[in-house]
Amino acid sequence: MPLTSDLTLDASKFKPEAISQQTDEFNKKLIKIMEGGPRWYEVGAEKYRQMRWNGETALPRPVVLDSGKDITIPSRDRGRELSARVFEPEHGKAKGVFMHIHGGGWVLQSEHYQDTMLKYMADNCSLIVVSIGYRLAPEHPYPAGNEDCFDAAEYLVDNANSVYGVPLMFVGGDSAGGHLSVLTCFKLLETRPKFTFKGLVLNFGAYDVSGFLPAAHHFDLPLVLDRDLMETYIEAYCPGMSQAEKRNPWISPFFMNLGKLKLPPAIFTCGTLDCLLDDTVMMSAKWAMSGAETVVKIYPGAPHGFIFFPPGGTETTEEGLKDVRVFITEKL
Repeated sequence: MPLTSDLTLDASKFKPEAISQQTDEFNKKLIKIMEGGPRWYEVGAEKYRQMRWNGETALPRPVVLDSGKDITIPSRDRGRELSARVFEPEHGKAKGVFMHIHGGGWVLQSEHYQDTMLKYMADNCSLIVVSIGYRLAPEHPYPAGNEDCFDAAEYLVDNANSVYGVPLMFVGGDSAGGHLSVLTCFKLLETRPKFTFKGLVLNFGAYDVSGFLPAAHHFDLPLVLDRDLMETYIEAYCPGMSQAEKRNPWISPFFMNLGKLKLPPAIFTCGTLDCLLDDTVMMSAKWAMSGAETVVKIYPGAPHGFIFFPPGGTETTEEGLKDVRVFITEKL
């Protein structure tokens, strides 16, 4: 009987021939689209945010749904509230609250940029989804955004039952939001030790911002996100910090001693054409090594951000959403 590995991956998912024609064609179109607009650092964060909202960049204007409700949540600072966006299930009673943290490199976007995905989660997972708006770099570098996410999570732990009739059960996010979701989980282990998440949903997160894992250095496609763009985001988020300073586990959660923490179940999702692929593979392995239930889903050819792309672009969007739905419903 051959010797078997204690750690396994489906290597076929990572082979170029695993990429469907539909996804390959979608990626080629996306690369061409991305060539047609400026990068945020070329015009400045504030101006680029407004351009993005107006549909004046290479990407289309965000879809904003009438069913979303804007609310505010108290912060740690007197007189300053956090903006948030809420979606409730269209049919049936909610079973819990999902706290969502948006991506955008700690610099861009807001709670208004992924309405379609949030509504899908509310309707298909029977959850009240609360997407948090947090302070953005470079105007508000670390630890501002982290603290806002911590404040929102602590508020929902303490008040979700009274406000929504159901408790906070999940936290999750995308890209920088995946990073902040992990850190929020760590913080609640400190400040609300009796609370336990049912699960984390971590889509293509960045977990080592101190110098990048190899996939980012090897990634040579101008497809959504690359190392050069990541470097500008990290400098905005952690201005002037040394590599050693950025290895603080509250900045790069990859360096947290996970073996000393009682972590909740987590699903990690990422496409093979994402410069943060190694972040998902390596962080999920560390999560599993801690003893926590860990699900890793890899999507051939999926680019960064694939899970909230419009339907019909790449089939990996529907596959990713389905996997997240299954993970959540199994935990309810």
